[in-house]
Amino acid sequence: MSSPDTEELATVPPADEPVTPESGRFWRGLTGSLAAGMAVLAVCVVAIASVCLFTGAPGPGLLMLIGHPVAAVVALLAQRVTDSRNGRAAGGAGLVVVVSVTAALSLFWWS
Repeated sequence: MSSPDTEELATVPPADEPVTPESGRFWRGLTGSLAAGMAVLAVCVVAIASVCLFTGAPGPGLLMLIGHPVAAVVALLAQRVTDSRNGRAAGGAGLVVVVSVTAALSLFWWS
């Protein structure tokens, strides 16, 4: 049996796919790591507060219990914008991630 001759067609990426420039990869990686770290820290603070509630031990205060999840949500939403856009919008949203994480760490952990 012989196979028919086939011609290979060129593929073009869909127009709706976001294009990530090489120059922004470090910034997106840095802000993504900060946002993910803030989310993990928020989960840990809430888990520790839950353990302290059941054992009667002193734990994080109400301000920490509200502030960490709020900072994590702000950072994650800003990171989503950073990952989906290019240019100034991505840079500005990345700056929001850095400011949110820095504010949470300096307000709640600097003493």
